[in-house]
Amino acid sequence: MAPATKSASRPQAAAPKAAAPKTVSPKSKGKTATSPASSAGAGPDLEALATLEQRVLWLASWMIHNANTLRESRDGLKVGGHQASCASMTTLMTALFFHALRPEDRIAVKPHASPVYHAIEHLFGRQTIAQMRDFRALGGAQAYPSRTKDRIEVDFSTGSVGLGVAITAFASLTQDYLKARGMATESAPGRFISLMGDAELDEGNVYEALIEAYKHDIRNVWWIVDYNRQSLDATTPERMFDRFDDIFATAGWGVLTLKYGKRLQAAFTRPGGQALKGWIDACPNDLYAALTFEGGAAWRTHLTADLAGEAQALKLIGSLSDDALSALMTDLGGHCLETLLEAYAEAARDDRPKFILAYTVKGRALPFQGHKDNHSGLMTETQIGALRDRLGVPAGGEWEAFAGLAPEVRDRVLEAIAAAPWARASGRKRPASAIALPASLPVPEVAKISTQNAFGRILNDIAREDTDLAARIVTTSPDVTVSTNLGAFVNRRGRFSRRPSEDIFKSRKIASPQTWTASPTGQHIELGIAEHNLFLMLAALGLSGSLFGERLIPIGTVYDPFIARGLDALNYAVYQDARFLLVATPSGLTLAPEGGAHQSVSTPLIGMGQPGLASWEPAYADELAVLMHHAFGLLQAPDGESVYLRLSTRALDQPRRTETGKPGTDWQAGTVAGGYWLTPPGPRARAAVAAMGAVMPEALEAFAALREDDPDAGLLAVTSPDQLHRAWTAEGRRRWTGSGPTEAPVSALLRQLPRDAGLVTILDGSPSALSWLGAVHGHRVRALGTERFGQSGDLPDLQAVYRLDADAILDAAADLMLS
Repeated sequence: MAPATKSASRPQAAAPKAAAPKTVSPKSKGKTATSPASSAGAGPDLEALATLEQRVLWLASWMIHNANTLRESRDGLKVGGHQASCASMTTLMTALFFHALRPEDRIAVKPHASPVYHAIEHLFGRQTIAQMRDFRALGGAQAYPSRTKDRIEVDFSTGSVGLGVAITAFASLTQDYLKARGMATESAPGRFISLMGDAELDEGNVYEALIEAYKHDIRNVWWIVDYNRQSLDATTPERMFDRFDDIFATAGWGVLTLKYGKRLQAAFTRPGGQALKGWIDACPNDLYAALTFEGGAAWRTHLTADLAGEAQALKLIGSLSDDALSALMTDLGGHCLETLLEAYAEAARDDRPKFILAYTVKGRALPFQGHKDNHSGLMTETQIGALRDRLGVPAGGEWEAFAGLAPEVRDRVLEAIAAAPWARASGRKRPASAIALPASLPVPEVAKISTQNAFGRILNDIAREDTDLAARIVTTSPDVTVSTNLGAFVNRRGRFSRRPSEDIFKSRKIASPQTWTASPTGQHIELGIAEHNLFLMLAALGLSGSLFGERLIPIGTVYDPFIARGLDALNYAVYQDARFLLVATPSGLTLAPEGGAHQSVSTPLIGMGQPGLASWEPAYADELAVLMHHAFGLLQAPDGESVYLRLSTRALDQPRRTETGKPGTDWQAGTVAGGYWLTPPGPRARAAVAAMGAVMPEALEAFAALREDDPDAGLLAVTSPDQLHRAWTAEGRRRWTGSGPTEAPVSALLRQLPRDAGLVTILDGSPSALSWLGAVHGHRVRALGTERFGQSGDLPDLQAVYRLDADAILDAAADLMLS
């Protein structure tokens, strides 16, 4: 059972009726609580692993208890931590980390199992007690595994369910891409493993990724499901029991279903065992969960009634005590170390992707196991004390990894830890060499061009050259490669595929501007129409430096309005500091005949509001060349970030810089900083226009008319409200932080405009992106932009309707000057 109710209540049981994992005795060298027979000297030491399992369960439970009950609360808010979700994952993660996982493997840990991961890393000596004491506190172990916030190494951040699952598929594809170029240096390819809750299988992006993974024939991926059959609000319906196997097998995955542990498997071979198995297979999830919570006596009563006609089954049940019966009935595959180790070994036999469905009990071995409200349940002082005693942890030694263990047991546990391949997994984040950049990028020498077209030409010019930059660029797009002007780059550099394939149209001499040869050396990864996949692909490519030690320059293109369709995945990508260039085009109303669904409104605000993402919207090709060059450097900087360029399909007359602005104006620096004066205002200016992107022609037309009445009026070219606003707020914080610019670029720019002058702002997007400019020095503002969903039409009509034309600018300026 995975996530259950949001309630903060603590479900109570009269006594913990489920048998907890038995403490290992140093004298018992034959059998463990989770497997019927294993020799301590043959293969993994199951007794030592069982002891580790207990310690992981304890440390995770205690970490959460300390955060919620023992640590001082200054705000009265519940801290949380999901003890039940941790308990259902303990055995799965113990078997994986202490035996099957290798240093070259990369893993995404189920969000609610974060304390389990911290406990395991503590046993490996890499997580401190101080960090665990501060679980979910500032500077401590994070609520969910985080690449950027946790102090221990985390391969993939998790938290937004489903995304940590899907990124493993794209990371595997990234590894294939690098290996095809001889860049991945491991002798054996790493596996990409996701530990996931079964509720994550409800996330649509998981299946979008599954389809894309099938198209690209991915390898070396394991998705391990904590199949406890409880979601946040309820017990999951039975109808999906046998569907997951079909779905993943159809997609070419090897499917391993771990329903029963070794004790249950042994019981099924006894007289009456098949009747018991039939009862379990037919038992509804909610009934199974309720009986699990109620314990052995309830199991006995219900089984005796339901199997009244099965004498041998009743004899089997009657031979067990209540505790033994409860332990048997909850001995599922996901709680049996031996079953799990066998499954992991089977999964490792080849590189085919694996779907491992491990049946578990939510809250296993805790007093609220199986309770439908246990998702947010927390053990009481009495309950945590009983668990501590049952697991042999001495009072006062709660944080000590091996407190209370006999010396012989401690020695075997330490040997098991040292023998685990994961013990050698420190320092897995790789340094990546910088990619050399040219002094500048070529600017298309045409009189009239759109920024989208200029982007394609600049990339094509880069692709012509045999440079490190050209070799390290990898492009990707969700089936809009041609319509976002990536086609020329793909013609030159090819499409990536693990298996070469020819362009049939080219071989048959059928004319086409696209000649996309697919091969292992291609540099474009074509995706289907799924924006989540685009951003997850960019995330994986953008982490290649730290994951594989090989830096790439990922460039993804998408229609600007459809950023919102993948916004969760975009946020997920930049949250873990993946570095990539996102080029979104067309923007605003400029794809006029396509109508509202293809016309973006709020994306400039996304560019301003998204942490880890710097955004620009150039109007001209030379600005774009400057910004692309800047972006390639920013992606590689230690304190850098990803970049979003909002481009247009509207062809604009290009400026002749020798005739634009005053001599000495550094328009290139201004372009990067976020804006510069195309025409600076004079000392008696009554108004100025601040324009961005594709509406620059209307701004120029209106400005020419405005200058007839106001010869000192100014025209400000804004390239990034994001950069201007960041620096301005940093300037405002300087007096109490002691850092930041003494004068932000926007402050310096608008200082040239008289305080009593008005300012008209205009962009093909939400007017909110520029309306704040009046707050810099107190100028009165009239903000123009797009505030409604668009419709089909030609650009002149739409700009008139939505007030983005020269008349609208002049009306706004007149209003300011007359008020």
